[in-house]
Amino acid sequence: MKLFSLEIITQETVIYQDTAESVTAPASEGEVTILAHHAPLFSKIDPGQITIRKGEQKLAMVTGTGFIDVSPDNKVTILVDSATRLDEIDIRRAEEAKQRADELLNQKDKLSRTEILRAEASLRKAVLELKVSRTRRRRAQPFSPRDGS
Repeated sequence: MKLFSLEIITQETVIYQDTAESVTAPASEGEVTILAHHAPLFSKIDPGQITIRKGEQKLAMVTGTGFIDVSPDNKVTILVDSATRLDEIDIRRAEEAKQRADELLNQKDKLSRTEILRAEASLRKAVLELKVSRTRRRRAQPFSPRDGS
């Protein structure tokens, strides 16, 4: 298994710092998968899911916007404004955040431009977390073949 160095960094902390076999991310040009010794690349990251694979291990997270830098020295750095591991998403909290943001945005005339931008960002993050966690739960359902051949 060929590995490369991977760092995923948010404004607050380093989320991941280890080696990886592959990383898949939602780049602005479409989803990209990076393997060891990938050609140099610098791209914008769109909000979505990043998946890291190393042997049998798989780690997925929801991220906000950012950048991915694949350097010629077999190192990948992903800088994002936010990241949450999928196994740490609290669906109830995300639904509450979505509801609060919706309520705030229904009162736009009473909010400052900054408050509107924060509410919109909170809404986008909550919707993305809910979407990804629901998709993940559907995929985790055991396969059940249909009857009626």
